Amino acid sequence: MEKYKVKLEEEKKLLEEELAAIGKEDAETGDWEATPESEVKAQDVEDEADMAERAEDYEERSSTLNALETRLNDIKKALGKIEEGTYGLCEVCGTKIEEERLDVNPSAKTCEADMEKVV
Repeated sequence: MEKYKVKLEEEKKLLEEELAAIGKEDAETGDWEATPESEVKAQDVEDEADMAERAEDYEERSSTLNALETRLNDIKKALGKIEEGTYGLCEVCGTKIEEERLDVNPSAKTCEADMEKVV
């Protein structure tokens, strides 16, 4: 159990660093919001190309941020299960999740047989 906790804690730290590089966390909700890659220099009017480029950059950063935030939430949930003593049990059928599966993905929610049932 301890080896999975260590793996999860390490990945949690990395994800939080990656999230901080592309966004900021809302102190009240704990949700993450993408931030622009660079602040626009003082300009009276941006041209359409600049606005389109910023919008595209924001969409890419938001997409990446959402994926990282989902992964971070899965890790936090797995760490909570370790504390509760329910870590390693399939959320669908309740059987023990295969050790090989947990080695690859310590935050796995299901056994191999049920992995397609939870998204």
